[in-house]
Amino acid sequence: MSLPAQFDLDNAAAYAAWRERKLAAHPRRLDDLVVEIADPRRLTLAEREALLARCAVVNMALYASPTGNDPDKDIPRLLGRQLGLVNLDANLLADDDGISPLAVAPAGTRTEFIPYTDRGIKWHTDGYYNTLDRQIRGLILHCVQSAESGGENRLMDHEIAYILLRDENPDHIRALMAPDAMTIPPRLEDGAVARAAQPGPVFAVYPDGHLHMRYTARTVSIEWHDDLATKGAVAALERLLAEDSSPYAFRGRLEPGMGLVCNNVLHDRAAFSDSETRKRLLYRARYFDRIVDAPSHGD
Repeated sequence: MSLPAQFDLDNAAAYAAWRERKLAAHPRRLDDLVVEIADPRRLTLAEREALLARCAVVNMALYASPTGNDPDKDIPRLLGRQLGLVNLDANLLADDDGISPLAVAPAGTRTEFIPYTDRGIKWHTDGYYNTLDRQIRGLILHCVQSAESGGENRLMDHEIAYILLRDENPDHIRALMAPDAMTIPPRLEDGAVARAAQPGPVFAVYPDGHLHMRYTARTVSIEWHDDLATKGAVAALERLLAEDSSPYAFRGRLEPGMGLVCNNVLHDRAAFSDSETRKRLLYRARYFDRIVDAPSHGD
């Protein structure tokens, strides 16, 4: 498959034109991402178009709705359908309906995984440990209850990360597009392999022409290709994600009734503290689809 011109490292002109359009359209404030919607389960045409427009520019949108603490899982599920998100990744820790309730787990298997604790989570894209034919392309986070304190997220369009790295050195992109750039070691359970090692690129271009990113800033259970080019590219990515003053990283906290819809952009999560009356609960829906202009179910 030939790469779209803007992602071809030998086509400087196409890249420069795409880069200029992308940076010129990039939102300046977190508030620019927010769409006020009356009912996520039934978007109006204007609401849906507003969400799609933001995703087309920066691969993400935030919504604010009056659903508050309503625990109805149909809120994220029906919202996703209206944006073309249908095929859920029913991963091991998700509920039977394929949606994961992100909250501090009191006991059981979930306690072994950071999303189900109150600890911070470093920069990543979701499902980076999935096989390459089951990569997460769309993601919804819906807030039912925020924590007593903490729990903010930072967000960055993965296409912006690509631009910043390519501007620094195109060899960074070349290294991170290698088929074995980042490997997730096998997971063992009771001495047997429960999940085989998962090698793959950080950046990949899908047949539909869209850029996909597979990344985690974790330093354990990750194996990077052992060469200078890859080490330099990873270090450069870590530096740009560590810049607190970056105009391309948004920071904010989802409150009840709010949510994120995105094409699996880079994100992190700050540590948080619950109280007896405020226990953080977010619903996470992961999809094998990208956000697209689906047929309207609204007015």
